[in-house]
Amino acid sequence: MKVAILDDWFDTLQNLPCFEKLRGLDVTIFNDHEADVNQLAKRLKPFDVLVLFRERTAITAELLEKLPNLKLISQRSVYPHIDVEACNRKGVLLCSNMHSGTPSYAAAEHTWALIMSSMRQIPQQMANMQMGGWQMGVGKTLRGRTLGLYGYGRIAKTVAKYADAFGMQVIWWGSKSGRENARSDGHTIAANRNAFFATSDIVSIHVRLKPTTQNLITANDLGCMKKDALFINTSRAGIIEKGAMLSALNEGRPGSAALDVFDQEPITWSNDPLANHPNIICTPHIGFVTEDEFELQFSDIFDQIVAYNLGNPINMINEVVWRA
Repeated sequence: MKVAILDDWFDTLQNLPCFEKLRGLDVTIFNDHEADVNQLAKRLKPFDVLVLFRERTAITAELLEKLPNLKLISQRSVYPHIDVEACNRKGVLLCSNMHSGTPSYAAAEHTWALIMSSMRQIPQQMANMQMGGWQMGVGKTLRGRTLGLYGYGRIAKTVAKYADAFGMQVIWWGSKSGRENARSDGHTIAANRNAFFATSDIVSIHVRLKPTTQNLITANDLGCMKKDALFINTSRAGIIEKGAMLSALNEGRPGSAALDVFDQEPITWSNDPLANHPNIICTPHIGFVTEDEFELQFSDIFDQIVAYNLGNPINMINEVVWRA
């Protein structure tokens, strides 16, 4: 089988222990990102298998029409970037381990890094010092403050443990079922949605992007936040109403934000109005970008390829293609 690995920007995967699982297969690694559909199709036409690096490349119906040899897409976690119906029509099997029992510790740790960096002004203090200055401002202590977590999932629960270790109060909001589960586990639920945003010193979003969560966090939600509050998003940009984050920062509620995700990625231009806002700390979608997380994720992804090659595919999303 001819296997293409897309968007391995730092040529990391072939140096991981799990890469050994692909021994004997014809593997090509692409270290750049090709955004043009026609050029991408030309590049990928010979391959039987595509390995995706999360959502870095969208697999659209237009692209699939141009890939007659494609049989398998192997990836991990959710797949809003893949047209599953088009895969069904073209007979392309999608395998994706949903890792239902395992949180992304890398994402949880990065969330906490953004909280710490923002509250203690670490990037600003560092930049000021490197320019010959000394202290440029006064940070905030986490102990005793309130962290609002939106979404009662695995990553949020891990972040809550960090908050507890730092002596913070944690309140929750999310879907009705999520709130009920949090309440049954003995956690504090905000009195209502507005109160959740209004009383939190920090709000961190931990929700999967899907049609029902698109534009979930609105301009009104952000406008309820305190003028000195911090908003964190390490989930997906599409969860926030388009344009609402920039407008909210310009209007001063919340007072600051730390973002790892953006509406258009990758940002390859200077002076992006959101990424360059004076009240933001930003990172280029690196919440999952650690060697340890890559080993975990791609071990699953490569297992799926091996299983398919042996005639026993696993973690099938569209099993109808295999049974056809």
